[in-house]
Amino acid sequence: MKPILKLYRGYANEQELIVMGHVFNPTKATDYDFLDKNFKNARSIIKLFQLKTWPNATICLVHNNVKIYTKTLKDGYFKFCIPLSQLDYGWIDYEVSIEYKNQTITSRASYIRPKMGKLGIISDVDDTFLVSYTLNPLKKIYHLLSRNVESRKIFEDAAAHYRALSLSGKNGPEEWNAFFYVSSSEWNLYRFLVKFTELHHLPKAVLLLKDIKTSLLDFIWTGRGGHGHKFDKIKHILEFYPSLKYVLIGDDSQHDPFLYEAIAKIFPLTVKAVYIRQTGKSRKAKVTNTLENIESLGVDVCYFKNSSEAITHSKKIGLVD
Repeated sequence: MKPILKLYRGYANEQELIVMGHVFNPTKATDYDFLDKNFKNARSIIKLFQLKTWPNATICLVHNNVKIYTKTLKDGYFKFCIPLSQLDYGWIDYEVSIEYKNQTITSRASYIRPKMGKLGIISDVDDTFLVSYTLNPLKKIYHLLSRNVESRKIFEDAAAHYRALSLSGKNGPEEWNAFFYVSSSEWNLYRFLVKFTELHHLPKAVLLLKDIKTSLLDFIWTGRGGHGHKFDKIKHILEFYPSLKYVLIGDDSQHDPFLYEAIAKIFPLTVKAVYIRQTGKSRKAKVTNTLENIESLGVDVCYFKNSSEAITHSKKIGLVD
């Protein structure tokens, strides 16, 4: 048995690099199998919420041939925020390792450094592009347990809209617009979400999720509870990249419209457009009023049922070709 070192995609601006991950206790458990079906898939998903984290583990980040050390927090989470000495843009690899019983366990991931003046796209996940049935918690849990990653559905044309946004204003191979998927799902589901986005050719993105959960009871409440962490993370992104113009994409099943309204009020010059997916049969009056208020700030808004409407709107306002 050996510890599990999980890395997540990081991000950098002109001065600072941020990378993060988790360390889990040594275990014989096999990693999540994306092809499991029915009961096997359910068992694999539940195991993701039963891993035990390793607090105070020593972590080593290698950056520009320099070794930098830190230790994990109580929940096994670690985060490096370090001054950046980097000239490249785009996606850049990084490496982290831990020592265990005279062996070195190494893991690699990547971080993005977008060019100044480009677009930043921040999107929710559940019921924004991944069909999740958030309004029906029992149905949501059923699909999470019974459907493997290949069986889960994406909204039609959502990937096409996202790919068009990722290419907007591109002048060179390194000039991908920065994508962030900010969700109320926990870090337990990170690999599942990455695999889903890869299967459907969604833009490579930094994922910012909720604190990891380590019990079966926590699993039952996955994706539920307060959404203050989403506001904090979105606000952090806009402060970290003040030169980017932002597109915010969400849905009307929970709190996205109201979070985005608050963000637009704080950053009236940097939020360029807000897109909200209609998840029910009819539009919600409160959401419509909120979007009208956002629009009064000079922000373009689109309340859409089908992603084809969002694409048409993005073309109309010159956001995509």
